[in-house]
Amino acid sequence: MLKKRIIPCLDIKNGRTVKGVNFVDIIDAGDPIGLAKSYVKQGADELVFLDITATIENRKTLINLVERISKEINIPFTVGGGINSVDDVSKLIKAGADKISINSSAVKRPELISGLANEFGSQCIVVAIDTKFVNGEWKVFVKGGREETALKTIDWAIKVEELGAGEVLLTSMNNDGTKAGFALDITNEVSKEINIPIIASGGAGKEEHFTDVFNKTEASAALAASIFHFGEIPIPDLKNYLKTQNIAIR
Repeated sequence: MLKKRIIPCLDIKNGRTVKGVNFVDIIDAGDPIGLAKSYVKQGADELVFLDITATIENRKTLINLVERISKEINIPFTVGGGINSVDDVSKLIKAGADKISINSSAVKRPELISGLANEFGSQCIVVAIDTKFVNGEWKVFVKGGREETALKTIDWAIKVEELGAGEVLLTSMNNDGTKAGFALDITNEVSKEINIPIIASGGAGKEEHFTDVFNKTEASAALAASIFHFGEIPIPDLKNYLKTQNIAIR
């Protein structure tokens, strides 16, 4: 059985780490470089960096910040935000990213997924899906959760796997920042429909939420932000707890 991964997420705005609730009410959560270094020390399995306003502001990811973080860490590093081309990805990998995450650009141009997978290998390509339960169904949202699409979440997840994505980062907008637990239903549905790893995101508030997401869905990793940024659950404590629950973790 594959061991489960614990992944802190740095949502970046204006060069600072930020955190919101349901994708709004954004507050400052600290210096990204300091946080990244601390997560390596704590035993995080990977680190995700999302430049959350790059697409809205129609600009590229903050390359210099990616470079500075990558020099300080020695764990797999996924970077997303404003990525639209092979050239964007080349620059980020050169700056130290191990994987890249695309979201709005993939919805707009699905062929981008296969283009990037062919160029860099599927293992490099994470498709982030921001999903929200609207009128009785889970729909895909883009532009930092600001815009609803006609896509149903399950259909889109199946499609991105077909196009060559190596992993899906699934964030429930309804659960994001609420600390009420992960969206187990949609996470489970998606994880049963696709064969690539799925990272569950949105809603982690206590250690039991991680047990739930690993026991009740087939997610291979769980991502969280504020509980880690503000020291509410130190990663070593979380990993020790999961071991007591007989969950195989890295």
